[in-house]
Amino acid sequence: MKKFTLFLVLIGMLSFQSCTVHDTTPINTTDNDTISEVWEFTRSFTTTNNFSNLITFPHTIYTSDMVLVYRLSAVTGGTDVWKLLPETYYFNNGTLDFKYDFDFTQYDASIYMEGFDLVGVSAAYRTNQVFRIVVIPGFFGNKNTNTVDFKDYNAVLNAYHIDPTKVLKIK
Repeated sequence: MKKFTLFLVLIGMLSFQSCTVHDTTPINTTDNDTISEVWEFTRSFTTTNNFSNLITFPHTIYTSDMVLVYRLSAVTGGTDVWKLLPETYYFNNGTLDFKYDFDFTQYDASIYMEGFDLVGVSAAYRTNQVFRIVVIPGFFGNKNTNTVDFKDYNAVLNAYHIDPTKVLKIK
């Protein structure tokens, strides 16, 4: 009887060992909630607004998000030329004439001009200025910051897979 019991235990152990689970469910590694965005708006800088504009974001961004601001500085051969802020202009003698700069929170961005005689700055630099705010989620920003030339607007679009046709225009 001992041998028969031992035989049943041996068969039971072998049968349990042959039970394996093959999980063939694919793992979704796509991160669908970290999407880079671009918002465009046109603003003027005057004494009335103290040469500053507050742009409210369409939605709250995360504190870890990176924000870049570009100004449309020219159109050459039908191609937009975007300059990264801060953007500084100097007099011929090398002293500061004026500059565009910005700061931001989770809710908005303030874009402003600084200089010694902002009223004297040509209207071509103060009125109807087109800006683009690029929001890059911290998830992406931490991975590509060493390889992306942030001064190159198109390189940023390519690096963060931003569709240039989906720029949201803010009034």
